[in-house]
Amino acid sequence: MIDVPAPVADVTRSFWAAALGWKVGETWGDHPEFTSLEPADGESFVHVQVIDAPPRIHLDFAVPDIDDERDRLATLGATADSRTPHWQVMSSPGGFPFCLTTGSRQRAVPGPVRWPDGHSTRLVQVCIDSPDRLHEQERRFWLAATGWGLAPSDRPEFGGKSYPPGGPIRLLYQRLGPDDPGERIRAHLDLASDDMPAEVARLVTLGANRIGPGSGWYALRDPAGLAFCVTGQSPH
Repeated sequence: MIDVPAPVADVTRSFWAAALGWKVGETWGDHPEFTSLEPADGESFVHVQVIDAPPRIHLDFAVPDIDDERDRLATLGATADSRTPHWQVMSSPGGFPFCLTTGSRQRAVPGPVRWPDGHSTRLVQVCIDSPDRLHEQERRFWLAATGWGLAPSDRPEFGGKSYPPGGPIRLLYQRLGPDDPGERIRAHLDLASDDMPAEVARLVTLGANRIGPGSGWYALRDPAGLAFCVTGQSPH
């Protein structure tokens, strides 16, 4: 979920639909605050929600029984918040928001989108950004919560990647540096591209603002101010 306040909802939907090469779908019936972004192939797994708060990313997990899963995650350190007939709002031990839902599990994963100049792009991961003092606790929580396998990293700022079996995205665990003022867990989206400079230029023309290059990635902000990255990982 890409959560944004109402004044920037339209530009956010348009930007991310163009960034992903998908289209803006219809609002959700009884919940007009939600809009899905729809790929040409596979099932939608990216949605925009209008909220009365600053922009953010949150995760939704489809589970067989919301109440049972809420109780299990509470034993791991999660906090339960509001409950509706269809979802349970929760927070991780470090304060990162997520929801448990009764929705169907992902089946068909969208493939990369190939652009007219020949390069390809795909959304590949959600990076969970943790202050140093919360990083290891948060990583352990998500590994226990999801049960997904972990691919270790040889870089000290990363605590590895979790891969869901057959899922559309993975989780990357990043330890924030001392220059970052954040005190709570947040997250950002990572796009993979086989031509990072071309992809960065394309996104800037769509309305993204440059933050700057890193080691294997380029950081930008979307029109709502949310940070995200283009990485040199393969979109395939």
